[in-house]
Amino acid sequence: MNSPELPIPPGEPIPHRKIIREWLLPLSAKTTLNALTMLVVDYIVWAGFMAGAVLFDAAWQQLLCSLAAGFCIGRLFIIGHDACHQSLTPHRTLNKWLGRIAFLPSLTPFSLWDIGHNVVHHGYTNLKGFDFVWAPLTKEEYSQLGFLSRMRDRLYRSGWAPGIYYMIEIWWKKMIFPTKEQMPTQRAIFIQDNLLVCGFAAVWLALSITAAFLTNQSVLWVLFTTVFVPFMFWCAMIGFVVYVHHTHVKVSWHDDRSAWSKAQPFVSTTVHLTFPFRIGALMHHIMEHTAHHVDMSIPLYKLKAAQSKLEELLPERIIIQPFSWSWYFETAKSCKLYDFTHKCWTDYKGHFTSVPHPLTSSAVESS
Repeated sequence: MNSPELPIPPGEPIPHRKIIREWLLPLSAKTTLNALTMLVVDYIVWAGFMAGAVLFDAAWQQLLCSLAAGFCIGRLFIIGHDACHQSLTPHRTLNKWLGRIAFLPSLTPFSLWDIGHNVVHHGYTNLKGFDFVWAPLTKEEYSQLGFLSRMRDRLYRSGWAPGIYYMIEIWWKKMIFPTKEQMPTQRAIFIQDNLLVCGFAAVWLALSITAAFLTNQSVLWVLFTTVFVPFMFWCAMIGFVVYVHHTHVKVSWHDDRSAWSKAQPFVSTTVHLTFPFRIGALMHHIMEHTAHHVDMSIPLYKLKAAQSKLEELLPERIIIQPFSWSWYFETAKSCKLYDFTHKCWTDYKGHFTSVPHPLTSSAVESS
């Protein structure tokens, strides 16, 4: 039997998740000071870029600040994401309040994100019929869609519209006063969190309009630079991040719960996307995503060390992908539909674009 501190050879089964979490246990300690410092600093930086989007003279400078403000919304959201997982500080109630505060610029209702992300996505990652985030259609499902629905799916999976996908399919349908069809369980806290978000949005709009009058600028222009551009950048950022975390020619989806459970989905359905120039650090290490799925209690400021340990102890098991735009658009081209029989991705015509699962393929060929 292997020591928990020795690498598990590629030919051997992956240990139980409980054992893997024990490897990472020393990295799960949380500190309130780190959390508060990150939250305050990111809010100050966001406010600074928002001010620049109003006060700079040149339009290009205002737009650059708008884009940077959108990126800061993403950073704040990642802090809130940790708080929602109870991995930000050691204090449960404090995490809930810090999470709500961090989520405000992204207009995200805390309790609804908790249900959709923590319960559904993390509980059933890449299990069709449960995990709804970027869930691929089969060729049969796609062929039954109407023309507009097909065009919508093609747009979402073109590689050019992750923000549109997130804004419509996740934020609008699942977060903002969702219907009973989208959220069968209705709770008072869902309404309260939505009202909190709406209140913040109203203040945001009011401050932007006031800033336009005080600086003698067009109200529409200031709303564009301080609200529309930052929010759309944020939607594009989160849509992109969630897509690349779980979409790859080597990532499998499942439609059978038993087979999904045996496939160790916390490792096999997640991509570690690497970036140059410390871009991963600028994103609070959320791209060290395998470690996060293995143990959600690890705070973001320790994810890099946790990911390194996993890759050391589970060689050749974790999908590590250096980012490039050519890889991204090749993935978008390859990962259109999914064939659950052969366990592989296909294009819209049903042609295989990734390697079929060998056992399933053999069984089909022999039948």
